[in-house]
Amino acid sequence: MAHAAHAHDDDIHPHTAHAQGQQHPIRLYLVVWGWLFVLSACSYMVDYVGLQGYLRWGLILLFMMLKAGLIVAVFMHMAWERLALIYAILVPPVVLLVFVALMVLESDYTLLTRMLFLGGR
Repeated sequence: MAHAAHAHDDDIHPHTAHAQGQQHPIRLYLVVWGWLFVLSACSYMVDYVGLQGYLRWGLILLFMMLKAGLIVAVFMHMAWERLALIYAILVPPVVLLVFVALMVLESDYTLLTRMLFLGGR
């Protein structure tokens, strides 16, 4: 009889039945921590090996973006969000990076034009 009353309460208040929320296995978090450690070690190895120039900065930025992606996807639970929310958070920075790339390309053209017509001033 007590079980029947309890089942009736869950029908009236369904949000109280599962108030804990979604649980993810601890193995997932341990694997992500392992990958973050490996990516951090790779980032430090770039400096240890002594790489220079664009290769060094490209690898450091690649490892940084991979680590940030793992953190956002798993620890901020973005991997389990709706697609609209993901687009709302990820699209603006991507568009901003496209605009920055366009400005960099435009700056090279502007510098070339100034040097050509103004005599290198």
